[in-house]
Amino acid sequence: MWIPTENEKYGVVLASFRGTVQHGLPLEIGDTVQLLEKCEGWYRGFVLKNPNAKGIFPCSYIYLKNAHIKNKGQFETVIPMEDSVITEMTSTLRDWGAMWKRLYVVKSAQHTHKNEGDLFHRLWHVMNEILDLRRQVLVGHLTNDRMRDVKHHITARLDWGNEQLCLDLVPRREFSMVDPDEISVTELFKLMEHRHRKKETPVPASTHHLFVHMKSLMSFSLGEELEVFFHIYDSRENRPLSERFFVRLNKNGVPKSPEKTERQCTLFVDLGSSDLRKDVYIVVHIIRIGRMGAGEKKNLCSVQYRRPFGCAVVSIADLLTADSKDDHLLKVYACNTESEWHQIHESIIRKISSRYNLAGSNTGLAVSLQLLHGDIEQLRREYMVLFTRGVSITKKLGFSDIIMPGDMRNDLYITLEKGEFEKGGKSVARNVEITVYVLDIDGQVMKSYVAAGSGEPGGDEYHSFVLYHNNSPRWAEQIKLPIPVDMFRGSHVRFEFRHCSTKDKGEKKLFGYSFVPLMQEDGRTLPDGTHELIIHKCEENANLQDSARYLKLPFSKANLPGNNQAVKGVKESFWITSFLCSTKLTQNGDMLDLLKWRAHPERINDSLSKLKEIDGSEIVKFLQDTLDTLFGILDESSQRYGLKVFDCLVHIINLLQDSKFQHFKPVMDTYIESHFAGALSYRDLIKVLKWYVDRIIDAEHQDHIQQVLKASEYIFKYIVQSRRLFALATGGQNEEEFRCCVHELFMSIRFFLSQENKGTSPVTQTQAVFLRTFPAVYGELLKIFTVKEVAGFVKETLGSLPATAHAECPLEAVKLQCMAKTVESQLYVNPDSRCTLLPVVLRLLQAHMQEQRDLVMCAHILTSMLSLIRKDDSVTTEPAVSEEVDLIVESLLGLLLQTILEITNRPQPAGTNMRLQFQDVTGEFVACLLALLRQMTDKHYQQLLQAFTSKDDLRDFLLQIFTVFRILIRPEMFPKDWTVMRLVTNNVIITTVLYLSDALRKNFLNEKFDYKVWDSYFYLSVIFINQPCLQLESFSPSKRKKILEKYGDMRVMMGCEIFSMWQNLGEHKLNFIPAMIGPFLEVTLVPQPDLRNVMIPIFHDMMDWEQRRSGNFKQVEAKLIDKLDSLMSEGKGDETYRELFNSIIPLFGPYPSLLKKIERETWRESGISLIATVTRLMERLLDYRDCMKLGEVDGKKIGCTVSLLNFYKTELNKEEMYIRYIHKLYDLHLKAQNYTEASYTLLLYDELLEWSERPLREFLNYPMQSEWQRKEYLHLTIVQNFDRGKCWENGIILCRELADQYDSYYDYRNLSKMRMMEASLYDKIMDQQRLEPEFFRVGFYGKKFPFFLRNKEFVCRGHDYERLEAFQQRMLNEFPHAIAMQHVNQPDQTIYQAEAQYLQIYAVSPIPESQDVLQRDGVPDNIKSFYKVNHIWRFRYDRPFHKGTKDKENEFKSLWVERTTLTLVQSLPGISRWFEVDKRELVEVSPLENAIEVIENKNLQLRTLITQCQSRQMQNINPLTMCLNGVIDAAVNGGLARYQEAFFVKDYVMNHPEDGEKIGRLRELMFEQAHILEYGLAVHEKFVPQDMKPLHKKLVDQFHVMKSSLGIQEFPAYVRASPVHFNGSPRNSCRNSVPNILSLDGARVVARRSPLTYPSVNRYSSSSLSSQASNEVSNITGQSESSDEVFNMQPSPSTSSLSSNHSASPNVTSSAPSSARGSPQLQDKHKHSRENSCLSPRERPVSAIFPTPLDPAQVKAPYQNSRYQFKKASPNQIGDTILPRSDPNLSAPDKVRPTFSSWSLDSVKEVNNTQFSDTVGKFLSPPVPPRPPYSGSSAKSIRSQSPGPMSRSPQKSSMPPFTPSPTECQSAGLVSNSPVLSGSYSSGISSLSRCSVSEASGTEATAGDHPAHLAATMPNSVSSGSDELIRRENKTPPPYSVYERTNPRRPVPLPHSLSIPPNADPPALPPKPHQIRTSSMKLDQASDSRRADGVPHVPRPRPLPRKVSQL
Repeated sequence: MWIPTENEKYGVVLASFRGTVQHGLPLEIGDTVQLLEKCEGWYRGFVLKNPNAKGIFPCSYIYLKNAHIKNKGQFETVIPMEDSVITEMTSTLRDWGAMWKRLYVVKSAQHTHKNEGDLFHRLWHVMNEILDLRRQVLVGHLTNDRMRDVKHHITARLDWGNEQLCLDLVPRREFSMVDPDEISVTELFKLMEHRHRKKETPVPASTHHLFVHMKSLMSFSLGEELEVFFHIYDSRENRPLSERFFVRLNKNGVPKSPEKTERQCTLFVDLGSSDLRKDVYIVVHIIRIGRMGAGEKKNLCSVQYRRPFGCAVVSIADLLTADSKDDHLLKVYACNTESEWHQIHESIIRKISSRYNLAGSNTGLAVSLQLLHGDIEQLRREYMVLFTRGVSITKKLGFSDIIMPGDMRNDLYITLEKGEFEKGGKSVARNVEITVYVLDIDGQVMKSYVAAGSGEPGGDEYHSFVLYHNNSPRWAEQIKLPIPVDMFRGSHVRFEFRHCSTKDKGEKKLFGYSFVPLMQEDGRTLPDGTHELIIHKCEENANLQDSARYLKLPFSKANLPGNNQAVKGVKESFWITSFLCSTKLTQNGDMLDLLKWRAHPERINDSLSKLKEIDGSEIVKFLQDTLDTLFGILDESSQRYGLKVFDCLVHIINLLQDSKFQHFKPVMDTYIESHFAGALSYRDLIKVLKWYVDRIIDAEHQDHIQQVLKASEYIFKYIVQSRRLFALATGGQNEEEFRCCVHELFMSIRFFLSQENKGTSPVTQTQAVFLRTFPAVYGELLKIFTVKEVAGFVKETLGSLPATAHAECPLEAVKLQCMAKTVESQLYVNPDSRCTLLPVVLRLLQAHMQEQRDLVMCAHILTSMLSLIRKDDSVTTEPAVSEEVDLIVESLLGLLLQTILEITNRPQPAGTNMRLQFQDVTGEFVACLLALLRQMTDKHYQQLLQAFTSKDDLRDFLLQIFTVFRILIRPEMFPKDWTVMRLVTNNVIITTVLYLSDALRKNFLNEKFDYKVWDSYFYLSVIFINQPCLQLESFSPSKRKKILEKYGDMRVMMGCEIFSMWQNLGEHKLNFIPAMIGPFLEVTLVPQPDLRNVMIPIFHDMMDWEQRRSGNFKQVEAKLIDKLDSLMSEGKGDETYRELFNSIIPLFGPYPSLLKKIERETWRESGISLIATVTRLMERLLDYRDCMKLGEVDGKKIGCTVSLLNFYKTELNKEEMYIRYIHKLYDLHLKAQNYTEASYTLLLYDELLEWSERPLREFLNYPMQSEWQRKEYLHLTIVQNFDRGKCWENGIILCRELADQYDSYYDYRNLSKMRMMEASLYDKIMDQQRLEPEFFRVGFYGKKFPFFLRNKEFVCRGHDYERLEAFQQRMLNEFPHAIAMQHVNQPDQTIYQAEAQYLQIYAVSPIPESQDVLQRDGVPDNIKSFYKVNHIWRFRYDRPFHKGTKDKENEFKSLWVERTTLTLVQSLPGISRWFEVDKRELVEVSPLENAIEVIENKNLQLRTLITQCQSRQMQNINPLTMCLNGVIDAAVNGGLARYQEAFFVKDYVMNHPEDGEKIGRLRELMFEQAHILEYGLAVHEKFVPQDMKPLHKKLVDQFHVMKSSLGIQEFPAYVRASPVHFNGSPRNSCRNSVPNILSLDGARVVARRSPLTYPSVNRYSSSSLSSQASNEVSNITGQSESSDEVFNMQPSPSTSSLSSNHSASPNVTSSAPSSARGSPQLQDKHKHSRENSCLSPRERPVSAIFPTPLDPAQVKAPYQNSRYQFKKASPNQIGDTILPRSDPNLSAPDKVRPTFSSWSLDSVKEVNNTQFSDTVGKFLSPPVPPRPPYSGSSAKSIRSQSPGPMSRSPQKSSMPPFTPSPTECQSAGLVSNSPVLSGSYSSGISSLSRCSVSEASGTEATAGDHPAHLAATMPNSVSSGSDELIRRENKTPPPYSVYERTNPRRPVPLPHSLSIPPNADPPALPPKPHQIRTSSMKLDQASDSRRADGVPHVPRPRPLPRKVSQL
């Protein structure tokens, strides 16, 4: 049975549990669980991170922990009873863990973005460190100090990690987190601010230390031991700042005792900030120990001398900039003259280079130098290793900037300065060495008290260095004598002088001595300074044994009695400088006199007077003794010395205010508490103090009185302590008298404070001094008086201040400071005193805040006051607290609101510091306001609202508080990581708003309705709900859980409040429609279901009220749509939100969906339509938003924007939004470098504008300007982009339009520029290479695609050089979850409805519209290339298949082609790189029609090449050679014979009587091909180079074979009579710029239009050219590559029709006959592999769809009659080369060739396909006759003859089979729009001639062959070219036309493109770009009034209303 657990409430999972049992709960190791019930070894409970999932798990898996339970019962929460730091660590590490993993993913994805990668690793280390520290804390073996350190360390790490991961700042007190509910908001703010500050600005340390580590001396010439001395030197004052640090080096230059680090490392301590400057140096002196001369030979002399070696210096400032741990190599310099040695460091510093030089070229001192900051204790903690390993301390000379009371020091420093010696009977000067001893009072040498410096222990004696032959040596050597204080008296220092001989034994001979006593008779030590000592002659060491003998002698020349002239006259002297640094000894006689006042009572007066002149450090040394002395004097003779003693006491007290001595205050406090014994002093002190206060007003000089008042705190301390001692001693006598005295004293104080003076008067300054120190007195008074009494004193004293002070009076600020200290004092903490003092404080605050003065201080005072209220908020003091809150609310609430408003509306000051201070004060006032509001209860709110006498006051208050709340919600109000503070703020706001909404309802509804207040209320509510810090969805689960537990979801609370307030409004709701639609919509976009359920009905209500008011809700709709757009683009809203507006999905919760509500209304239809529109808009907007989240620009973003743009234009008719999205789309195109698309996009806006002077407002990035100027700017921008996109023809149109405008304004300057620009565009067309893009059809199937793509098909314009594989990869990258479909069949419904993404991609060929240009001869390819791939509406894709039984011998009998034509909604290129397919048409092409097409196209290609060759357009003849070779060779090998076998046999003719004409047509074409070949060979012979003659001869021979195989011996007479004419344009009479010379003699012939005059739309492909013969050509000419290149130098980079995207699709099977072996009939297992991978016509030949296994029979050498073998193939050819081709000319072995070719993959495919045409000539084609004049019917009549309007079968012609030229009777139905089959199926005939001839040919023939007078009467639209008539059938123009020109507003001459005279002659030239504009640029509806079907088209009116004037 399950029993609820009592104590077992909380546990941690020890091992993972899978939860496989029934009701089992899966657990992971480390999870924390809450336990609910227990049963036989099992618990039931839940994991804390997912409380909704409850289940059971074994007890053994859980480690129980003690926990504290809140709210026992159903909703209990469990808090573990462990250290709060541990709890925080655990939860934080869990949060970090998840984020750390995400960082890893980011790091990997970005290939380690440096910062992310660094953070990943740093966080990992910190997490490990925290885990380690957590273990230490949990084990619990740490000492308290260590525990503090560890916790400090942990919290620092936690804060660092939170900051790095942008998590929240945690408010802490003493390491543990603070619950914001348990402290006042003001305290919380202070904690947050403190932590924030700490993070921002570390406090600069005032104390610094220099760490020195001596490494080595590097020099080649050592060999002697060295002594190195470091000290810090001030070059400004020319004195050392520190004692010396001394290191001994051995002969190798390294420290002698390497194991003792303290001998080579030191810390120069206590450097002040002032010492870290440029002119402070580290000076190093190096002394060698050895022979006198450095280079002396070794002699008998074994005596060693200390001799100068070198010096090095480095500035301390260099260490501040250098890397702190750098090793330094210091240059060592030697002295030029030894006598200058004492100042070598100064010479180096001053760079007096004449005095020193380098000690050696490679001599250097290696030292490590590092500056450390902070006090020494801090360093001990931070650099523990340093101190444990050992480091010597080198002290400063003198005390540090701050003297600590416990410091003990007694160091005497003596510097051996210089000496003056006589020669002593020698001829040369002496070598003098000094030996120093310290002797005690008994004359014994004191052991180890002579130290050369820190680092080495002290010795018994010290030897100076020796200067060679110098009688006036200067040493400047400092020694340290650390003699204990008790041994100072009677000690002396003796200096012995010896001459060091360099001869013989090198003995040191004594010749004199000096001495100096350390203490004088009166107890004063040797004074600091330089002393000139007497040198006493002495040559025997024995004479110095008894010190008593010489101590009686004088020691210093300064101390000699006047009569001792003999000694004075001695020339020999010795100078030393002494400096004492002692905390116990003094050199000051006055100090000693004062301390010994009883011995000399007569000197007391003098001593007291001199005390003020004594140095402070001397006084603090003897502080206690001095105080005892003063109070002793006071007790004994208070009358006489009372005033002086008081002054001395004041002097000492104020001395301790100095920062240097402030640490001695505790010493004085201790003295007062423990040692002070003046029980009677209080009377004298009070009396003197009152005497001073009474004289303030009359005194002229206030300085001294101010000093007295400054010391009043300690004076009161002495008074109080003295009184307590007296009361103790006497049992409390004289109490009344004492109280009286104090009252009198305060009366005097009040009197002096009440004086009103001018701001600068001395009395005012004295008042200010008193107010500053007064709060410090409260604590002392409380020791004797009750709280109420002291509060009374304070109230009266502060109340006596003059009230009406001037704003500029300095006293005002001081008053506030005094108040601040009062509020912070112990006195104010007590509730009894608070009620007394609060009114005083409030009065002052009120005055200041009203005038907005001293706000920083006001904020501090308020903060302190409100912090206290929170603390005391307990049951006992509730009434008192309530009264306080009442008082504060009454006095300050309004002022607080006003202050916050004023501060936040002020402009921010410029300086950083000022700005920080500014923010602080705002934050503090805000915290105060929140604290106050949080304290307010129902009662307070009632009182507050009742206090307003009039409605206007209440209205102003409500408006003010709502505005302040809006300010508090601003993101910049608090730093971004202050979530805790924000949540508290929001909690207070919502509580207050709930109180205030009642007042709003009661006072401002119905007839008293006030729109402004209600509007402010709603606006606040909306902003509140939308705050980032309340969007719980964006938080981690743990953070969300914490917030919900503490505050609930405040958004829902506020939403309910909005709803209830809205319901109360009644008819006043109309005031808020449509203004509140946007804000409320923003609220519903918050992804919180409950909130949405509450808010959606408000929209229904709005629609209902708007319907009642105006009969529709257009306003609601317009506002809704505008707001939706702006909100969605900000990233708000989600899928579920759409469903709220959607009809199908009823909402969870109390309200049905909006649609369900609407369906019950009378206006349901318009409502449902609105919902539908909004839902569709939402779908597009959501897609748009999701796309925009992605990084780089891709097709998805562009497509999405186009979809949205069209929606705004067509469905919503919102012009402004439409134009905004035009510009968004434009920016996307520019970013993606789609310049052509960018131009078309901007044209949409350009088309909305007219050439008028209407002024336009500023809009987007456009300035305010006229419509004409904006349109001009747009035109220029568009032209520039067309230029960059190489779409120059379109740019020319716009240039002309602009030029016409400039012309009409006579703006010739700009006109000239425009004409030049136009000319440059023409040049570019002719000179620059343009790549033709490929086109791809893409189908997007499945429900997972964005709405604008779902289940739609598009045609996409590829990028330059982009082939199918690249395009497919790009699409898969854009849609990474999509599956590529491996077939081209239309998908079925299962794919359409699948919850997935399917992509179907294959290449398609464009069907150009501009046939006129393409069919003209002599038009350069650069021009044609544009029309082949621009303004394309239709695209084609061919798929071969077999119908009926397949003939294995000749598969072409049954090979049909399924031709799909796709028509787009807009032509490409356009505003996007892809457009949706509007219509698809399917036509089947029969095998016979297929054969006709193939041969026609090959004939056309041959004619084109021959023409080019004749007109010398070709650079070399190779392309023609290869083409001829391909056709003839293929025909010889049986190519065309397959067609004969298939279609000319009796069976076929009998079975297909309807195909008679077509068979005749095929026969004609074969004859025509043979004739063309013959003519081509003739031309070839004329131009063929010598080295290719053998090939030509071979071709001629093969041609004869071909002719005979076709059964042609001679061409019929009508063919022979006239060679075929290659030129025949209807405009030839006008323009025949290129002579078309087909007869060999070059005669010009004008011919009718024939297929030859239609150059192929396709680019030249080497498909049919890359036959075996082309290899021959290349082998002969040695130009294999170039020949191929030359032929392919068309604008296309493609080398094959297979790989051309313009070629047919990969599934097209050859339409030429093929051998049985090569047929695509498959084995069963391969039948379905037609569904092959993604379908490029280029890279996937048919065999990719029909793979045939490689059987041995097929692997014979192909092309057996070929003498030329293929060269090595490129690797990517493998695979395709071995696939079968359906080429009719290959025998089975020829079809499969594993050998690789030197051609590209494509060429290989083509080589296999090009042999068929060799046999063509041998077939039955007669010579081609000239075409007779043909005056047939119009295009329409021709079309009507074809079997059906969309049929692709050839038209039936009534003409006899051979009579007319085959070129003349071109079938409109047959050739129309049918690109030739791609290379691999085209039987050696190139797919170049893919022209859409259908309507064009008929029409052109009509137009061209009419007599001139007929032509003149025809409409210009017909005569100007075919492209107007060949409009797409039933194609509606796009919804917005770039070129609409319906109503020009002014009689400006129209551009030529728009004004076409009705009866103009047909133009001779091909249509210029500007004439094509209306059609070619594809968007003019008006120009399309005549369609191909003859039905006039009525232009559609522009759908947009004109609002451009506002744009």
